Amino acid sequence: MTFSASRTDQVISVVTAVGRADPQHLADAYRSLCAQVLPDGWVWEWAIQADGTDRGDLPLPSQACTDPRVRPGEQSHGGPAVARTTALARCRGRLVRVLDADDQLPATALADAVTVLSTDPSVGWTASAVLDLAEDGTLTGWHGDPAEGILPRGSTISAWMADPCALRIHPATLTVRRPLLAAVGGWMALPASEDMGLLAGLDSLAHGYFLPRPGLVRRSHPAQMTRAPGFDAQVTALRGLIAERVTAIGELFH
Repeated sequence: MTFSASRTDQVISVVTAVGRADPQHLADAYRSLCAQVLPDGWVWEWAIQADGTDRGDLPLPSQACTDPRVRPGEQSHGGPAVARTTALARCRGRLVRVLDADDQLPATALADAVTVLSTDPSVGWTASAVLDLAEDGTLTGWHGDPAEGILPRGSTISAWMADPCALRIHPATLTVRRPLLAAVGGWMALPASEDMGLLAGLDSLAHGYFLPRPGLVRRSHPAQMTRAPGFDAQVTALRGLIAERVTAIGELFH
C-alpha cells in the first residue's frame, strides 16, 4: 500500500480530548506545541474537543484562547474515542497526531513524524519513544524500544495479541495519515483501550515506522484514567473485540 498527499496544505492536526483537565496540564501541552520546530512550510493546528462540558469552560491559557491555530469544540459526554474522532471534522491537516490533555510533545516530535511521512509513501503511521514524567519532575525512558525503521504491516498488533506485555510502542505517540485514519473509522468507540483499537486497525492495513527520538512526555499523576479502579480488568475484557477487528481486516482486505 502506498499513499499520496490527499490534501495540499502542509498542516499537521493535533487532536486532544478534554474531560476534566488540570489547567496547568493544558497550559503545558499548549506550550509544548508552541515550541515545535517544524520543517519549512509546515504548520500545526490543535483541535480540542470538550467531552461533556462547554468549550467555554475549557481551562485554556489566555494565549491559546486567541491563537487561530487552536480550534475548540464541544460535545455531550461520549468518552475520548468519540471526542477525538469528532474533532477530525475541524481538522485540515493531511497528518493527524494525538495528544492527551495531560501530556506534552518534545520540540522535535511533530517534525520527526512529518519527515518520515513526507518522504516514504509506503508508511501509513509513525510511533516513537516515550519519556515518562513523574510527579517529582523526573524523566525516564522505556526499556526495549524497537530499532528505528519500518514496522512491517501486522507485526506490531500480532505481537500484542500473542502477549500484551510484548507491545513495545505506545499508541499515544501515533501520527497517522488522515486517509488511513478515516479508513479505519477513527478511534475505536470503546470506554478503554480505544487507542489500541486504532493501532490494531492501522497496523493491520499499513506499515508503520518507529522513531527513536522521544516524541511524547507522558505525565504520571493520580487522576490518570489508567489508575482508575477496574481499568486493567476492563482492558482485558476488551482485548477479544480488538483481536476480532484484526482478524476481520485480515480476512476482508488481504
